Amino acid sequence: MNGLLVALGALNAGLAVGAGAFGAHALRDKLEPRAIEIFETAARYQMYHALALVLCGVIASKGAATAGWLFQAGIVLFSGSLYVLVFSGIKALGAVTPFGGLAFLIGWGWLAWSAFSAKAAQG
Repeated sequence: MNGLLVALGALNAGLAVGAGAFGAHALRDKLEPRAIEIFETAARYQMYHALALVLCGVIASKGAATAGWLFQAGIVLFSGSLYVLVFSGIKALGAVTPFGGLAFLIGWGWLAWSAFSAKAAQG
């Protein structure tokens, strides 16, 4: 088991729960509906990929670890840019978000490739 990836996943999951609750209760009357929607998307994708980080940590192969780090990068770039966008209003941050999405996609592809490679090596 890769304890660092499991710990990062758990921390990100906790942060996602906190962000979701904060968005639902503290921000609901303070932000426009579109901003709330963006915030909820950030929290949702953070949670999905927090769970993926835990999975990668449990699998504990080299390929899974690489996928986990790609997921972590995606969380920072995708969810992080959306959180900052909502609070700052800096629209240019929207240009960062797709790089996070790309990290997520590459991470999932890497995890799939790693699993197929491990299976093929076993015969």
